[in-house]
Amino acid sequence: MTDQRNLILAIALSIAILLGFQYFYEGPRVQQQKQAAQQAAQTEQPVAPGTAPGVPGATVPGAAAPEAVKDRAALIAEQMAAGSRVKIDTPALHGSVNLVGARIDDLTLADYHETTDPKSPEIVLLAPGGTPDAYYAEFGWVPEDKGQPVPGADTKWTANGQALTPDKPLTLTWDNGKGLVFERTIAVDKNFMFTVTQKVRNTGSAPVRLLPYSLVSRAGTPQTSGYYILHEGPLGVFNGKLNEHKYDDLKKSGSISAPTTGGWIGITDKYWLVSLVPDQKEQVTARFLHTSPGATDRYQVDTLGQAIEVAPGATAEQTSRLFAGAKQVRLLDEYSDKLGIANFDLAIDFGWFYFLTKPFFYALDMLGRLFGNFGVAILVFTVIVKACFFPLANKSYHAMAKMKKLQPKMQELRERVGDDKVRLNQEMMALYKREKVSPVSGCLPILIQIPVFFALYKVLFVTIEMRHAPFFGWIHDLSAPDPTTIFNLFGLIPWTPPQMLMLGLWPIIMGITMYFQQKLNPTPPDPVQQKVFQFLPIIFTFMLASFPAGLVIYWAWNNTLSVAQQWIIMRQDGVKA
Repeated sequence: MTDQRNLILAIALSIAILLGFQYFYEGPRVQQQKQAAQQAAQTEQPVAPGTAPGVPGATVPGAAAPEAVKDRAALIAEQMAAGSRVKIDTPALHGSVNLVGARIDDLTLADYHETTDPKSPEIVLLAPGGTPDAYYAEFGWVPEDKGQPVPGADTKWTANGQALTPDKPLTLTWDNGKGLVFERTIAVDKNFMFTVTQKVRNTGSAPVRLLPYSLVSRAGTPQTSGYYILHEGPLGVFNGKLNEHKYDDLKKSGSISAPTTGGWIGITDKYWLVSLVPDQKEQVTARFLHTSPGATDRYQVDTLGQAIEVAPGATAEQTSRLFAGAKQVRLLDEYSDKLGIANFDLAIDFGWFYFLTKPFFYALDMLGRLFGNFGVAILVFTVIVKACFFPLANKSYHAMAKMKKLQPKMQELRERVGDDKVRLNQEMMALYKREKVSPVSGCLPILIQIPVFFALYKVLFVTIEMRHAPFFGWIHDLSAPDPTTIFNLFGLIPWTPPQMLMLGLWPIIMGITMYFQQKLNPTPPDPVQQKVFQFLPIIFTFMLASFPAGLVIYWAWNNTLSVAQQWIIMRQDGVKA
């Protein structure tokens, strides 16, 4: 009985991890991050929310009162016609810069669409204030002397060109009429990184002290995926440590700030990121902020730098960056290396198995580029993983073959001993010892693939490279569940079943392969255990129906390879398969 209990324990463990992963793994990780952030806040010099160290009263502008809501496209068209916008045109981005406030508040992603149809609308990332989903970035100065005018949200800047492209930066200027001339140069690369250089020229007779700031503001609480294993919301890296805050948590706290040298702060969705990247050598105060002017929740992340003194006749300069785009793994790593941005890749929630997930991604990405299909990459990757574990799995399958060969003798023992469970266990252990069989070795293949399963699940779930990646046939998106269902005969009947009945062909194939693999394993002696095992393929079929199709394909293919390997070994050991 011991071997069966161990086998059931292994399967129960895998199911428990499948259903309770977010509680047992992601929960402690998030809690540790919160504790680390609290400890860091306690050990560092405290600063008032939104203030710069040593500069009392200097604050970053917060969210303004709610504006009249207008349609985004109509508002942008109206402002373009009025000449108050400059077009943004890059290989990766479309949009415009608002000359009123000099905000970057209109961006769509040229290579990413709402559906798998390439003619569907581009993903809208940023939208101007006054629209239902206002989301924008702003840069500016905070005066130490409150009597000194600085450009604000209503300031109309003068532009030196008609478009912002990777080859042609945009320079904006504004004179405050009291001796200060402000200049802002916005450059953008061919991907998603903006570089904003602010200059202040003092033509007056007295020195002026100013503090540079940058902010990202978002109106309304966005709809999230709702998965505990995926963080969506404000986050940042301060002094090398990741800080994540849920929207609801920020509502309760109102404001969270900390000084940092290097790092970044932003707001992330599942696939998209808008992040401020201050000068990595300067100390700034980073802040998460929630306000609710009127009935609208507003979320803001901002940075406030050290005070800069501009002497008469002198010019001060400050540079910071804005990332606004898709969270491509290779691109974030490239920015991290070239620009020295600490832990920029943590914008992607690789999770507890980070040490496996990221290498798995790079392996799949390389294979996907090689074969031109991420589905094929998953199949090849599975073969590679199976090859790595081949000796260990071989040993385990030989043990399972011996266990299956011993079943007639075990049945004789049960008939001879009867209901004496203590003696039965003793006799079975003696039998295992004589035959040199380990009852726990058969559990090894299941236990081995658990971390691999979750690491691959993370790759398929969180990396944008898998979004809308097709396989063959009806699978047009490996990151989404199989869109077919047996309950409308896979599309032959013109009826869309409810979500709970969406049982696609690939989950069914996976269930069948799991059934065949189960038939090769030793049969549990207890009738109740037999029934439990019989239902496992059905349970897993329905459970994995809502998982990404790429993961189900991996599981089905892995089962198929395991069945082939186990069948060959059983034939070699003289066991009837």
